Amino acid sequence: MGHGGNVIVELTTDHREVDSLFAQIEAQPVGAKQRRELADDLTVELVRHSVAEEEYLYPAVRRYVDGGDDLADKELEDHAGVERLLRDLEGREADDDQFNHLIAKLKLEVSAHVRDEENRLFPLLEAACTPETLDDLGDKIRKAKKTAPTRPHPSAPTTPPANKIVATGTGLVDRARDLLTGRHH
Repeated sequence: MGHGGNVIVELTTDHREVDSLFAQIEAQPVGAKQRRELADDLTVELVRHSVAEEEYLYPAVRRYVDGGDDLADKELEDHAGVERLLRDLEGREADDDQFNHLIAKLKLEVSAHVRDEENRLFPLLEAACTPETLDDLGDKIRKAKKTAPTRPHPSAPTTPPANKIVATGTGLVDRARDLLTGRHH
């Protein structure tokens, strides 16, 4: 969850962890219970990562990068699409007909988002910020991930402007707590 380094190193490491979780899901036999457990882990990581980005990365992009508002808005749209897929996936068992389809669709969306961040957004941010600013953002991202909710919530607004009005993370429920206490709905 917290790796160290500046914001770009921290978030890139998160991206590789997400890639690894997708690979672990795909390595399990279709319908295996382990796929559901790994999908839960993936959901936790994606929601924590998204909340941290929305709280600190995108405001920094808006502040420091030329054209940052448009870039941040596009990233938020990507997050809304991923969150919709996570909500669709939630509650489905690994042997559900839609489970594999949703995992595949989620992987495509997340992979496209990651490529866009790593190839376009991160280099622009790195060029626009001092090393100290990037380090400070890395620290803030790590703190945000520690306290972030970890489950998408169906009533949370996912489209502009409502998703920007609601405080970051407000519409999300803590999935990790549910998993640890055995509460499911």
